[in-house]
Amino acid sequence: MRVAQAPFRLNFRDKRTRGILYQCLCVASVVAAGLYLFNNVSENLARQSIATGFSYLWREAGFVISQSPIDYQPSDSYAKALLVGILNTIRVSILASVAATIIGTLVGIGRLSSNPLFARLMLLYVEALRNVPLLLLLFLCYAVIVTILPPVREALQLLPFVFLSNSGLAVPSIAWSNDHTMIAAAFLFGCGLAYLYARHLRLRRIESGTDQSNWPLISAIIAIPPLVAWLILRPELDLSLPELGRFRLAGGAQLTPEFVALFVGLALSASANVAEIVRSGILSIRKGQREAAAALGLRSSRIMRLVILPQALRVIIPPMTSAYLNVFKNSSLAIAIGYPDVVMVSNTTMNQTGQAIEPIALFMLVYLSLSITISLFMNWYNARVALRER
Repeated sequence: MRVAQAPFRLNFRDKRTRGILYQCLCVASVVAAGLYLFNNVSENLARQSIATGFSYLWREAGFVISQSPIDYQPSDSYAKALLVGILNTIRVSILASVAATIIGTLVGIGRLSSNPLFARLMLLYVEALRNVPLLLLLFLCYAVIVTILPPVREALQLLPFVFLSNSGLAVPSIAWSNDHTMIAAAFLFGCGLAYLYARHLRLRRIESGTDQSNWPLISAIIAIPPLVAWLILRPELDLSLPELGRFRLAGGAQLTPEFVALFVGLALSASANVAEIVRSGILSIRKGQREAAAALGLRSSRIMRLVILPQALRVIIPPMTSAYLNVFKNSSLAIAIGYPDVVMVSNTTMNQTGQAIEPIALFMLVYLSLSITISLFMNWYNARVALRER
């Protein structure tokens, strides 16, 4: 027997109905305010004969970008120049995030060292970098590179075929082609297959209670697709190594002083925050975990790697999201030392086209998109490592 449902009636005394009404009014007010501002700006720009719209993106840019990860010429469009700025921002931010994670993890563990001198030195490192504004740190790094480091003909050799001078950093490079891109895609495909197979083995281990790991087969699944692609495409491996000549460095990839200064400044500043996050994550693990592992005969290094850090990861991951977001957003300070990131390219575009609103809206959209992407990835990874109740 079906019970007849009462017809819906709009009752303003109902708390839920009032809440929906207030939300609709709030959204309508925001939309109305946005339309008013848009119409007001459009009328003022038209009155002053200032062009509007995004058609300028397809006009010739006409300016040089000192460092570009893709082929770019001044005759290319503003859209391609903006793409170069976005790629420069992403590249330096990712590299700085990786370096900050490695350095910060080591410093955070060092803060808990039983050696008081070493622990105090790590504390000094953290406090010095956390209490210095990033902009000043960038100026310091750039000044050290340009004024203190030796000239190119006396470049410091940090590693084999790696040279550092006041002209930047010279590293080995490879001439990239479409064949190399296909091989990289085949490698990623193999990694995806290996992940699915490892996940299948993990589920079987949970069901059966026996170890189902097969690392030789997983390694083969990763290696076979790129190896087959390499045998089919036969790409040329054109490796360029920097060589120190009489007056200059020849060969390899030349990383500008602006890139090196921005990378070092972002990595050092973020590593101090990462160190505190790692230290707090380790301290959140009960002392009994370490004592139980020591009772089993594990060395201190293996206790930290196999027992403490895997458990601390659940505490470390959420604040690490904010640390990575800060690295990407702080990269906008690159304009202070002349690195051609998305902000600098947008400023040059504004100066040449006379349009300010559109470039600002575009690079705001770029940072918003990057921030949302990082947050989604970190939230997904945090959900994977989080404890689940059964």
